[in-house]
Amino acid sequence: MIPVRGFEGKTVAVFGLARTGLTAAHALVAGGAKVALWDEKPAARAAAEAEGLPLVDLEAADWSEFAALMLSPGVPLTHPKPHWTVERAKAAGVEILGDIELFARTVNAAPEHKRPKVIAVTGTNGKSTTTALIGHVCAAAGRDARIGGNIGFGVLGLDDMHGGAVYVLELSSYQLDLTSSLKPDVAILLNISPDHLDRHGGMDGYVTAKRRILLNQGKGDTAVIGVDDPWGQQICTEITAANRRTIVPISASKAIGRGVYALQGLLYDATGERAVEVADLLQARSLPGRHNWQNAAAAYAAARGIGLSPEEAADGLLTFPGLAHRMEMVGQIGRVRFINDSKATNADAARQALSSYPKVYWIAGGRAKDGGIDDLVDLFGRVEKAYLVGEAAPAFARTLEGRAPSVQSGTIEAAVAQALADARASGEEAVVLLSPACASFDQFTDFEARGEAFRAAVQALAMPAAKGATA
Repeated sequence: MIPVRGFEGKTVAVFGLARTGLTAAHALVAGGAKVALWDEKPAARAAAEAEGLPLVDLEAADWSEFAALMLSPGVPLTHPKPHWTVERAKAAGVEILGDIELFARTVNAAPEHKRPKVIAVTGTNGKSTTTALIGHVCAAAGRDARIGGNIGFGVLGLDDMHGGAVYVLELSSYQLDLTSSLKPDVAILLNISPDHLDRHGGMDGYVTAKRRILLNQGKGDTAVIGVDDPWGQQICTEITAANRRTIVPISASKAIGRGVYALQGLLYDATGERAVEVADLLQARSLPGRHNWQNAAAAYAAARGIGLSPEEAADGLLTFPGLAHRMEMVGQIGRVRFINDSKATNADAARQALSSYPKVYWIAGGRAKDGGIDDLVDLFGRVEKAYLVGEAAPAFARTLEGRAPSVQSGTIEAAVAQALADARASGEEAVVLLSPACASFDQFTDFEARGEAFRAAVQALAMPAAKGATA
């Protein structure tokens, strides 16, 4: 745990008692603060009490007693409308922040010789893979790498800091909205495409949130920015003009005069006088497809940004084992492979998976984002058949009509069984791809639970096949 500094003897209100809130509360107490916890869900309050943390009904509380409100990132800050705790805090002049801001202040308060390196990663897609990949590269090079934030552990639940540690943090737009003093040694903005617009009041608000990762960087810091979309290209141009830090553009679609880029699976470092090939990403089995080449370019640039050699940075890419729920092969039955891409919660993320295979049996659906799968029409020719689940199934069926065969399967289990039967009937090698292009909350608690349901369904079908093979 990382004890939070700066609130010794003061009381911090904590609203939202899932993983982030509970971890932050313990870290605040460890740093000498007092806490007042609340959640609208009785089960969440019971969990806090079971961990010995004090509950205070924040609706009835005197907010003048609070030094800050630690808000969980899932709670609306501004849109669709501010949560009542936000309105109460603002009325009382109470600062509103998140766990990443608590971490940032603790890092900033540490003596120089005890201050760790911080690599922060954001973007619409690829955040988790890139974060895990950087952690792997750093660990393979002998660094004490800790991975957290929006992936795995809440940041304050990671081991306490020291001067040789490297914190690799995935940051969502929600977390960045609650962060003001983070100064990453390396800040990575992978890409931007429309997402979570309801929470940010539109595209401008979403882009502004993402840009916050670059807010406090200065001389000696590194900004790694994907330039394959117009928003990233514009941001890169604007901060290059400011000329306050090292800027490394990255691309997976074109050679760029300066930066790190991938072409046809080969990774090039063009940060020096000439472009030098540093890795053959076709040899990295867990990084298939152009989107993963962008992730690899970002990871390489980040590793170089904290002092790893080109060889160390490149070697770690090739030994990455992959990330659960992101282009993860979870099984094979006969000539049919099953790929779990449950983390593809929007159309742009699903595009990356669909683009990686010439033809697929596609499982999609859930709670749709704005636009559904309309932007994927150009890839429907790769879809042998679609198996649609959840709330979005009827709408997705209408979009696919006349463009690709589809069936409304309803559940993951039914979709897997139907896809296997059709893939087997083809008599060819085949890929069954779960890449939902949707949120999971209509049927599951999160994308991890959805991915595990897919894995379990594949394993259940594989067991009879295995028994038949040994009979």
